[in-house]
Amino acid sequence: MKLTRSAVERLKALVREHPEDPIVRVQVKDVDEQRLAFSITLEHQIQSDDKARTVDGLTVAIPSAGAMRMEGITMDYQEPGGFTFRHANHQNDFRLNLINLN
Repeated sequence: MKLTRSAVERLKALVREHPEDPIVRVQVKDVDEQRLAFSITLEHQIQSDDKARTVDGLTVAIPSAGAMRMEGITMDYQEPGGFTFRHANHQNDFRLNLINLN
């Protein structure tokens, strides 16, 4: 998974607002055969089955079961609109400052 600089900055701001939950956990689940649902939660600690990386002081955890499905996914944040997730195979070149969590 990759994060844009704006996504990292927004997530860091959320962690500053909730210092008791410093871990950003990103999960992916099937909605149906063609759609995925992504969730972002702040948590107290990394789970034993998580793949975790620290980027610019931000710790991001992805459950191992979904880690392979996050390859090629880029999380972005824009005002207005909030967080978005895009797959490289289905979107144009972002031309943004990306941070690779793989």
